[in-house]
Amino acid sequence: MSKTKAKQADVLDPGAGPTFSVRFLVAVLLVVVGIAWIAYYYAAVRVDPTVLPAPKAGSPAFMADLKNWNYLIGFGAIMVGLVISAHPDTPLGRGRGVVVGMLGCFIIGLLWICTFYVISDDISRLPVFDDLAQKNLMVGIAFMAVGFTFATRWE
Repeated sequence: MSKTKAKQADVLDPGAGPTFSVRFLVAVLLVVVGIAWIAYYYAAVRVDPTVLPAPKAGSPAFMADLKNWNYLIGFGAIMVGLVISAHPDTPLGRGRGVVVGMLGCFIIGLLWICTFYVISDDISRLPVFDDLAQKNLMVGIAFMAVGFTFATRWE
């Protein structure tokens, strides 16, 4: 008599939940928009403080007027997207995805803070880090806080 094997969780199993849901697409969209917002501000709109005389800010003008608030908007969108992805309707919100999301956020936060401390003598070496200065600590801690939202979903 053969013993039955324990069933492996199947991605196509309807009881496991949908692979792609509206919530998942919104989460991915927020993360991508947040990254794009920060990258576009840094590359095209931001005025380089080391250049004299200071050149004119790039366009769009509303983004130039926001100055460093653009980083809050970008990182805020990334963090909200990650928090939304911790819901059980998304692949990161159930099963092993919770552990991946939690550890991923903790490691990213820890690496962000450690990188800031390692390059703190000459912070101009890395883009975005140079504009954030001490606020890099808040970004790292925010990633770790998002990791705790995944930890609340761990069963």
